[in-house]
Amino acid sequence: MSKIDYQTLLDNALKSVVKEALIHAQVNGLGEGTHFYITFKTRVPGVVLPDFLRIRYPDIMTIVLQYSYNNLHVSDKEFGVQLTFDGRPFFIRVPFSALVEFKDPSVDFMLSFHPKGVSAADNDMELPLDEKPGSVPDKGRIVSLDDFRKKRKQ
Repeated sequence: MSKIDYQTLLDNALKSVVKEALIHAQVNGLGEGTHFYITFKTRVPGVVLPDFLRIRYPDIMTIVLQYSYNNLHVSDKEFGVQLTFDGRPFFIRVPFSALVEFKDPSVDFMLSFHPKGVSAADNDMELPLDEKPGSVPDKGRIVSLDDFRKKRKQ
């Protein structure tokens, strides 16, 4: 008899909370002050990112859904959204299996996930990392759309 994998059951249940929150945002938009920080593994198969972002964030990335996002689409297994980087719109697709963290700071809500060991996506470039395997530098992993807007205005 095999053991019950409670961590996987819990992760799946919590990912449905994220999915429902994203569906709510897709249908109703985000309310005043509401914003989502979504952290995900960039090398999980099915993640779609522009090449320059995959190079900048070879392992983990955080996106912010707040003011400037378009075409949010949510399905059973993934979500996709159009975000603006360097003044140009790009489409990002993230399978729920790639999620590491979901935050809504407006209501002090956070979920953490435990993705299983993941192989690199087929279309991914193999990049050497300066850090030790398994370490993730905290500095610079959040992509703020405001940073790109400030650079464009200067």
